[in-house]
Formats: sequence, structure tokens, C-alpha cells
Amino acid sequence: MNFKYLLILLISCSSFAQKAEFPTAEVDAIVNRIQLPVFPSFQINILELGAKGDSVTNTKLAFDKAMALCKKNKGGTIIVPKGIYKLNGPIHFVSNVNLRLEKGAKIKFSDNPKDYLPMVLTSWEGTMLYNYSPLIYAYECTNIAITGEGTIDGEGGKVWKSFKAKETEGKNRSREMNHNAVALKDRKFGEGFFLRPQMIQFFNCKNILVENIHIENAPFWCLHLLKSESITVRGVHYKSLNYNNDGIDPEYAKDVLIENVTFDNGDDNIAIKAGRDHEGRANSVTPSENIVIRNCNFKGLHGVVLGSEMSGGIQNVYVENCKAVGYLKRGIYIKTNADRGGFIKNIHVRNIQLDEVEDCLYITANYHGEGKGFQSDISNIHFSAITCNKATESGIVIQGFPEKKIRNVFLNNIEIKEVKNALSNENAENVIMSDVFIGKRATVPSAAK
Repeated sequence: MNFKYLLILLISCSSFAQKAEFPTAEVDAIVNRIQLPVFPSFQINILELGAKGDSVTNTKLAFDKAMALCKKNKGGTIIVPKGIYKLNGPIHFVSNVNLRLEKGAKIKFSDNPKDYLPMVLTSWEGTMLYNYSPLIYAYECTNIAITGEGTIDGEGGKVWKSFKAKETEGKNRSREMNHNAVALKDRKFGEGFFLRPQMIQFFNCKNILVENIHIENAPFWCLHLLKSESITVRGVHYKSLNYNNDGIDPEYAKDVLIENVTFDNGDDNIAIKAGRDHEGRANSVTPSENIVIRNCNFKGLHGVVLGSEMSGGIQNVYVENCKAVGYLKRGIYIKTNADRGGFIKNIHVRNIQLDEVEDCLYITANYHGEGKGFQSDISNIHFSAITCNKATESGIVIQGFPEKKIRNVFLNNIEIKEVKNALSNENAENVIMSDVFIGKRATVPSAAK
């Protein structure tokens, strides 16, 4: 139904207040459990290794030497001073290293795909495979960081951008391998398949810090937190507007703090994932869990997304005190489909300020209407203290399946001031609303004339 002005005001039972209370103690426990990386005292300035910040000279050898020296010294800090450093190839981390970009420093990666060979073990849209190396790649590392006020430029707007129109064959091949449980060693992509690499990927890593840097112009996802834990991302600034430029993608990630981040992305600001389809369901013992998102500024396609690749499960996500500084297509978006299986549960969102969106709060188990046989379980979703100035389409959408209903959705103190479609709620049970206003607030009833 189409309601231009609708007031929904449901007074719930007394138990609702207790259920809807934001679980601050759980958030504190997660944050206190996360360990920041520590580093030995060794430091190396890349200028000492022959690097030139002239935007022309290839400085990859200097960065490789710096990592090798850190490894020899059991870790340390690589200092990148002011200048523009061209890298014709990736940076591969070793443990116990802080890559520190000083103010005015920029690392500018080449956009020649051959520079990112040989292939490495990675993931692409929820499927494990071998592909081009991410531009910055850490595999099985502990105590690693990228810090400082400098910039990382992925040069993603030309050659890499052209891959988007050519990726269908490779994408479909990867999904077939996922569904058919093809051995990992046989999942070789790279040249000829046009699957763009992530800008920064931490894979099977622990004790990670990304702080205060600027990220721009990524080829694909910007910061991919894959099968990693004990992660802090704070004070980061984005301006990355190419195809699929998600800001942060935790995937099978555990104990994550994302705070004080300013997003400006061509795709999702934060997209929490947990693998795709058969492979994802086989990894259900390592869901994405215990993720805290707070004090962030959203701008881009969607603010916070859970899914759609979430077959390993997503649980214990806490989002608070965030606002949109520009247009978003959707504010908070929970999405899965009948190919995925898995679960999304125990999600708490509060104190969110949205300006203009297409849809404000959107929960769907039927994303793109795709798939069959593996419907997801969505339950225990809590939204409170959310304001939105305008939704050009829908205020609140909840879409389950008749045989797999979305359960236990709590909405408290929600105000969407202007909207085309107020509420669409189908195949859900125990949806409880308290102080929910969609459209113009009603006042006292008018008197008879």
C-alpha cells in the first residue's frame, strides 16, 4: 500500500524495553578483547633504500627491501615520508610491521594487471580462489598496521574499471566451482578472467590496525578483512567511487572495531559477509561475529549492509552513533536469498541519523529473487533511535518466506519524516514497534464541525 502520511504508534508489552536495550556490556567486552598490534623498535625510511617520491620512479624494490629488513629484525616500522611513490606491483606484509604513511605521502599503485602476478590465494565475492594479488596483501600475519595521514591510491578508474564489463565469465566460473566443490588448487583465475583484485586484504591475520589513512580510487573492494580477528579500523577517510568500491568488508571476521571512519564510496560503506553458498555453509563454524561500528559518517550506495554473501552466518553486530552526510540508497540493509542458507542474528542498531535515502531500513530474505533450497534464518534484529528526513521509496521493509519467516524484529523510536511507501511487512513474526512515526506525526484528533 502507498501511504504518504502514516503514523504507526504501537505500545508494546513491558518486556520490550528490556529486549530493546542496547547491550553496552557486550560491546565493551568485544572492544576490550581486541588487541592492538605491537612492534619492535626497528625503523626504516624508504628513502634510505633508494625510493624516490617523484610520482614516476618505480619504488617497489625499495618497499620489498623494507619488508625484508623488517622480517630480518623480527618486525618494525616502515616510514613513508612526504612524496608520491609509484609502485609497479603489490606490497606483501610480514608479521610485526607498521607501514606508516606520513602526512603528504601517497602510495600510487600501477594499473597494469601483470604487475599483480603471480597469483595468490584470495577470495572473490565469497569464493576462495587464486587470483591477482591484492595491492596490499597480508597472509597469515600477526601484529600488522597501516597508519599515518598519508594516502593509498589504487589507480582503479582506468584499466581495472574496464574489467567490470568483462568479468561475467570469470564470476560465473568461480560460482560453479563453489557449487561443485572444485579443489582449491584448481581454482586458477588471473589473466583472461577479469576478476579485479581488492585494494587491501588481510587474510588469516590477527591484531590488525588501520588508522587515519586516506583510501582512494580502488580497483575493487577497498579493505577486505578475510578470516581475520582482533581488528581496529579508525579515523580512515575514503574517496573511492569506482565499481564495487565497498569501504570495509569483514568476511568470516571476528572481534572487529570500526570507528570514526568517514566514508565516500561507490558501493557499500560497510558490507559484512561470510562466504557464498555451498562453500560458505561449509564454514559455518567461523561466522562473521562480534563487530562494533560506531561514530562513522556514511556516504555512498548503502550505509551498513549484512550480506548478501553470508552463508557462514553473521551474528553479534552492534552499530551506533552514526550519520549520513549525503545520499544513500539504503541506510541499513540486511540481505540474503534462497541460495545462501546460514543465519543473521543478534543485530543491534541505534542512534542513526539519515538524510535522504531510497529505503531507510530494509530486511529481505529474497534478494534479487534468486535461488532455491537454502533459505536463511534471520532473527533478533533491534533498531532504535533512528531518524530519516526523506525516503523516496520505502520507510521499513521486511521480507521473509512463508516457510521461513523473519523473527523477532524490534523497532523503537523510529522517525521517517517523509516517505512514499511507509511499511511493507510480509512473512515475519513477532515484529514489535514502539514510538514509530512514518510520515507526518499525528496530533490531537480534529473536532466534529
